[in-house]
Amino acid sequence: MKTLLKSVTIIDKESSYHGKKQDILIEDGIIKQIASQIPSLDDCQTIAGGYISQGWADSSVSFGEPGYEERETLAHGMTVAARSGFTQVMLNPTTHPITDTHSGVNYLKSATVGAIAEAFPIGALTTESKGDYLAELYDMQQAGAVAFGDYKRGISQANLLKIALQYTAPFGGIVLSFPCDASIMGKGVVNEYITSTRLGLKGIPALAEEIIVARDLAILEYAGGRLHIPTISTAGSVALIAQAKAKGLDVSCSVALGNLHFTDEILENFDTNYKVLPPLRHQEHVEALRKGVENGTIDMITSDHYPLDIECKAKEFDLADFGSTGLEATLGILLTHFSVEKTVEMLTNAKKRFSLPSTPIEIGKKANITLFTDQGEWVMNKKDIISSSKNCAFVGENCKGKVQGVITERGQWLV
Repeated sequence: MKTLLKSVTIIDKESSYHGKKQDILIEDGIIKQIASQIPSLDDCQTIAGGYISQGWADSSVSFGEPGYEERETLAHGMTVAARSGFTQVMLNPTTHPITDTHSGVNYLKSATVGAIAEAFPIGALTTESKGDYLAELYDMQQAGAVAFGDYKRGISQANLLKIALQYTAPFGGIVLSFPCDASIMGKGVVNEYITSTRLGLKGIPALAEEIIVARDLAILEYAGGRLHIPTISTAGSVALIAQAKAKGLDVSCSVALGNLHFTDEILENFDTNYKVLPPLRHQEHVEALRKGVENGTIDMITSDHYPLDIECKAKEFDLADFGSTGLEATLGILLTHFSVEKTVEMLTNAKKRFSLPSTPIEIGKKANITLFTDQGEWVMNKKDIISSSKNCAFVGENCKGKVQGVITERGQWLV
């Protein structure tokens, strides 16, 4: 299979062609030629214009299988990822049974082997994600787990985090600690602020997040190891992580697409698709998150894609589950806030942090690339949702640019 990319601008700081507009010939998943002009070929697919970057990686994706196939199967979910521009996705342990064993990781790897994109499981930090005992961390790492964490569940036992950091340090494991104190959160469902008071909804204060971030960073400084704090949402968290990085601590963090884009004022209609965790915050926090992205304090942006069937969302706001899909909206939303280069940086930084395969766009290298354009403005509607579950917070939002395709050694999808 041959594919010729004509006049594409390369965005890849690891490549000697970064920032240049080139023609690229790809054959059987290998970059065969890069030149200012390559003659058109009769026996290959041609796509012209736009940008090309290393394939994007999402550090927080959930599907349903095994256990919740009605939400999203692995096969269909991986197709959604590829058509959204992602060639690598880190899968959360949100399945039934929870991914907390060697065999559980093996299943996710083997069940997705035929997909264009590649799955990298996150193993549960604790058995069944109950927070009591460490799971089989080393065995899962040997099976292919790239990190360990209990999705959307804070680590209530501080000593458990200390032990986890110390245990994983010798084999370079990364511990994920979701920043939320359940006792402070209580029965909160939205950001604690003016909007929560006006709507009569129980609030989740910024303190619930920041007290855990501060605790975890203190433990990291004491114990060593590697820590990733997923989906921060407050100005205080950004400041704390910036201070920790200045000290040289081995910490990274991400922010969810929704927390970067929305404020809690969007909750006025009690639409449960906007019920996410961490909750949507007010403008002060959103501005701090965007600045954290721009100055490098925040390492990566995630769609935090979490498909849920209608029974989980068609309820009173208090009773509905937390979560929104987001893969399909990621590029379109980010380009309304950030430059092309910053967007690519935020969508590829997970590769280095989690040791995912990373190949520069160079002659002779395996292709693992995303094609996209920053041209065109459009409004996301329900027909743009490829996911089986339709709990998407971004319907009705103004977007910019489009994904044009992905090419990997596993296969390709082009518009």
